Amino acid sequence: MAPTRPREGPAAGRLTLVDLLQIVDIRTKIVSVSSLAIGTAYSAATTHAFATGAFVLMLLATLCVDMGTTGFNSYYDFRHGVDAPDTDVERWKALVQRRIDPAVARTLSWLLFALAGVAGLALGAITDWRILPVGALGMAVGFAYSAGRLPIAGTPVGEIFAGGLLGMVLIAVAAFVQAGHLDPQVLRLGLPSTVLIATILSVNNACDIDGDRRAGRRTLAIVLGRPAAARLILLQAALALGLALALVPQGALPRSALVPLTVAGLFGAKTLATMHRRGYSHADKAAAMGGISAVFGVYTLALLVAIALGGLGLR
Repeated sequence: MAPTRPREGPAAGRLTLVDLLQIVDIRTKIVSVSSLAIGTAYSAATTHAFATGAFVLMLLATLCVDMGTTGFNSYYDFRHGVDAPDTDVERWKALVQRRIDPAVARTLSWLLFALAGVAGLALGAITDWRILPVGALGMAVGFAYSAGRLPIAGTPVGEIFAGGLLGMVLIAVAAFVQAGHLDPQVLRLGLPSTVLIATILSVNNACDIDGDRRAGRRTLAIVLGRPAAARLILLQAALALGLALALVPQGALPRSALVPLTVAGLFGAKTLATMHRRGYSHADKAAAMGGISAVFGVYTLALLVAIALGGLGLR
């Protein structure tokens, strides 16, 4: 049964740019932009070359796929009752908090996917056609993440798919587009981001346990239970830091990278300790997501500094 619409809010159909940005949750695009920046920066640091046109097309395709995926997620979460007025009070849940026809989210997502396809074709034409199957796979997974009778987001493997595609795969493709070949070190470089992106999803799912359970989902947080899900978040964050530090002896990053990575690790430890003490619930979701987003942002900055140090020859 479709969830009840909120009684308050503007009349249906009165759309604004803010509404559209909320439907695609523009705040979360830091994740895909981070991976694009990491892959591009690593390629530029190792090859000392930068293809502006390829970067612009890659950025456009990446953002369109990411926004389209989030738009589909907004649509199907509303249709399936995952997001409902009685439990979701976030102002960014546009379909829940405002009288917006959910079909708007679906149409917007298809348009974004179409634009991503055009950008992908142009990118393949100027770089390498082999990237097209990877892009198509990304869009297929993005759609399946929320759609269908058994969406990936509602299973215990949602974190793996999201982290893998937005982390290692996107970083590798971004570097490949710039360099024209795949450096095996890039795959190692993508591992910490993969785990940390999965951690973001774990925090989200730990906060949404009640709503997801009501909607019949079986996320990893539900399978583990709230206490174990909270411990998993700490383990994932520790693993991400360990994998990042391991990039130094593996030769992917210079020894000087230990300084920014250590700073990021200390910031992450302090932030996650605060999050863990507060706990994970829908009432605390905004604070929890803000905390893990800050950890991710600081890590991304630290890694980009580390890559730059290597590119400048500061071993």
